[in-house]
Amino acid sequence: MPKKMFVIFGVSNILWMVFAVSQAIKVDMFPDKSKIFAQIGDSVSLTCSATGCESPSFSWRTQMDSPLNGKVRNEGTTSTLIMDPVSFEDEHQYLCTVICGAAKLEKAIRVEIYSFSKDPEIHLSSPPEVGKPVTVTCSVPEVYPFERLEIELLKGNHPMKVQDFLEPSEKKAQETKSLDVTFSPTDEDIGTALVCQATLHIYDDDSPPKVRKTTKELEVYISPKDTAISVNPSTRLQEGDSVAMACTSAGLPAPRILWSKKLDNGNLQLLSENATLTLISMRAEDSGIYVCEGNNPVGKDRKEVKLIVQEKMFTVEISPGPQIAAQVGDSVVLTCDVRDCESPSFSWRTQIDSPLNGKVRREGSKSTLTLSPVSFENEHFYLCTVICGQKKLEKGIQVELYSFPSDPEIEMSGPLVNGNPVTVSCKVPNVYPSDRLEIELFKGESIMMNKIFLEDVSKKALETKSLEMTFIPTVEDTGNVLVCLAQLPIDEMEFEPKQRQSTQILYVNVAPRDTAILVSPSSILEEGSSVNMTCSSNGLPAPKILWSRQLSNGDLQPISENATLSFMSTKIEDSGIYVCEGINQAGISRKEVNLIIQVAPKDIQLTAFPSESVKEGDTVIISCTCGNVPPTLIILKKKAETGYTVLKSTGGAYTIHRAQLEDAGVYQCESKNEVGSQLRSLTLDVKGRESNKDYFSPELLVLYCASSLIIPAIGMIIYFARRANMTGSYSLVEAQKVC
Repeated sequence: MPKKMFVIFGVSNILWMVFAVSQAIKVDMFPDKSKIFAQIGDSVSLTCSATGCESPSFSWRTQMDSPLNGKVRNEGTTSTLIMDPVSFEDEHQYLCTVICGAAKLEKAIRVEIYSFSKDPEIHLSSPPEVGKPVTVTCSVPEVYPFERLEIELLKGNHPMKVQDFLEPSEKKAQETKSLDVTFSPTDEDIGTALVCQATLHIYDDDSPPKVRKTTKELEVYISPKDTAISVNPSTRLQEGDSVAMACTSAGLPAPRILWSKKLDNGNLQLLSENATLTLISMRAEDSGIYVCEGNNPVGKDRKEVKLIVQEKMFTVEISPGPQIAAQVGDSVVLTCDVRDCESPSFSWRTQIDSPLNGKVRREGSKSTLTLSPVSFENEHFYLCTVICGQKKLEKGIQVELYSFPSDPEIEMSGPLVNGNPVTVSCKVPNVYPSDRLEIELFKGESIMMNKIFLEDVSKKALETKSLEMTFIPTVEDTGNVLVCLAQLPIDEMEFEPKQRQSTQILYVNVAPRDTAILVSPSSILEEGSSVNMTCSSNGLPAPKILWSRQLSNGDLQPISENATLSFMSTKIEDSGIYVCEGINQAGISRKEVNLIIQVAPKDIQLTAFPSESVKEGDTVIISCTCGNVPPTLIILKKKAETGYTVLKSTGGAYTIHRAQLEDAGVYQCESKNEVGSQLRSLTLDVKGRESNKDYFSPELLVLYCASSLIIPAIGMIIYFARRANMTGSYSLVEAQKVC
C-alpha cells in the first residue's frame, strides 16, 4: 500500500510540473488573426514567438501536411515562415508547433489567396452617338476568387447594372469577369461620367471588402446637321467678279468643313477645307454646283449651292469633249476651237503645270495639242486658254489613260485527264488601271470563279493580272467551252471594248484502261501452229497499241504497233511473255500473255557413266537428257522378264552403287509431254571379277612328262584344267538370251 501511494504521489508531481511549465509558456502568432488574405504575387510573413521558454524548438506544417512552399527562419524565441511570392499552392491552414522541454504547444493561422491587382477597364463598342445604342463593357482582369466579385456600373450617380458571380470556380485560376450594358445616349449624357466599381468581398478580422473603380467621362457625339451656306454677293455673277461663300454645320464635336465642286461626271473636286470659300476673277468655267460638307467621326451632312457665271460673247469649245479615255500607246489630238473672235490667242497647260509632253499647232481659230504616243506622263487635266482682246476664256479636258489591248490568255497546267486535277489560268496582259479589272471564268453557262482586283494597289504601270482555279475534269466536260471574260468597267470613261473574252473547247483525255488480250486459238500451242493475239484498250483519245516481248533481263523489246500480233508458223523460240501497252497522252495501261510453244520430245540422249560395260562392284550412273523447251517428263526403266520396271531416278539420272551381275541388262528412257513421246535404250554389261588360275605351260607339261609321271596324274591335271575353263567368265546378257 505505501508503494502504491508513492507511485501516485510521483505521477501527480510530474503532471503538476508539466502543467506548471505549460502554464508558464505562451505562444503568439503574428499577424494576430485567425485568418489573413494574401494577394497573389505579394510576400507574406508568418511569425511565431514563444515566451516563457529559453530555448524553444519550432516547426511549421500545414493542416493537410502539404509542402510549405516557403522559407523558415528561426531566431531565438521566434520563427518566421516567409512565402514570396504567394501563389495558389500557399492557400492553407498553417500550424506552428513549439516544444519546450516536455511541453508542446501549437498556434494556427489560415492564409487565403486572392487576386485583385488591377482597376476595372471600361470599353465602348463604338463612339457614343445621341440616339444610337452603344454597349459599355466593364471588365475586371485577373480576379480570384471571382465568386466573391461584384461589379456595378453607374452613369453619374445612377446605377445602370449590378452583377455578381456567385457560381463557384471549377479551378484555382485568375479570370477576367465583365459586365455589359447597352443604352442609347441622350444630350443630357454629355460630360457624364461612367463609373465601373468592382468589389471583392473578402474579409478578415478587421479589414473591409476590397474595392476598385474606374471613371471615364462619356463623350457623346452628335452627327453633323443643319448645314447652311450663305453667298455674298449673289449666286449669279459676271466674268471677273468675286464671290465668298460661308458654310456652317452643327454637331459634336464641331464638324470639319470641306468645300468641293461637282464635276460634270458627278464626282467631287476638293477645293478648300476652310469654312469660307472665296473665288476671285471668276470665269464662265467656274459656274457649277459647289458642295459644302460638314463631317465628324460619326457622320456627315451636305449642302449645295449653284453658281452661274455669265459668259462673254465669244465661245470656246474643246474636243473631243470634257473627258477622253486614251489607250496607252495611241495618238490623241485635243482641239481648242474659238467662235466669234477674229484674232484669238491660244495657250495650253495642265492644271498642275506639268510639262505638256505634246506638240501644239495653230490653224486659224483652232489650236491642236497632239499627244503621240500617249504615256502615263499625259494623264492630266489639260486647259486651253483663249484671249480675245481683253477677254480670257479657258476650256478644260481630262485625259484619262487605260490599257486593255488584247484578249485574255487561257493556259492549262497540263493536259486534261479525266479525274486528275488541273489548274486553269486566265491572264490579262498589259492592263491599266488594274484596280478596276474583273475576271470571270465560265465552263459552259456556269460560272466557275470570279476575281475583282479592287484591293490591289493601283500604280501607273502596265500589269498582267491573272485568275487561277484548280478543278477536276470529267468525261462529260468534253466539248464544253471554257470562257475567260475580262471586264474593265470604268463608267466615267468612254472607250471600247470595255470587256474582252477568250474561249477554249475542252477535250478531256481518259487514261488507257481495261486493256485486254484475246489469244486465238490458245496461248499454249504445238510447234508449227499459227496464233493471233489481239490487244484492245479503252481511253480518250484512243490509245496507241504497242506490242513488246519481255527479254530475260526484264527489258521490253518493241516488235509491233498493230493491234493484232500474228505468228503463222510458231517455233519453240517464239515462246515467252508478250506485253501489250495501250498508250495515250494521259497514261499507259499494260497487259501480258505467256505464249508457250510445245514440241514432241526429241534429241534424247541416254548414257551410262563411266561406260556401258563395267565390272562387278563399280558405280554406274545412267542418265537421260532431252533438249526440249519446256522440259518434258523423263521416265527411266529396266527390262525384266515380266516387262519393264520403273526406276527411281532424280533429274533423269539413276545411280547403281556397287554394280552386281544382275544389274546387267537393257535400260530404257522414255521422254514425253502433251504432244508426244520418244524412247531410247542401252544395254549395260557387268563382268564378274577374275579369280587366281593355275596355268600350265607346255614347258611344265614337258617337265611332267619328262619326269615320267604316271598317267593318272596326267588325267588329274587335264581334269583341273577343264574345270578352270568352265568358271573363268560369265555374261548376264547371254544368260538372258538363253532365258
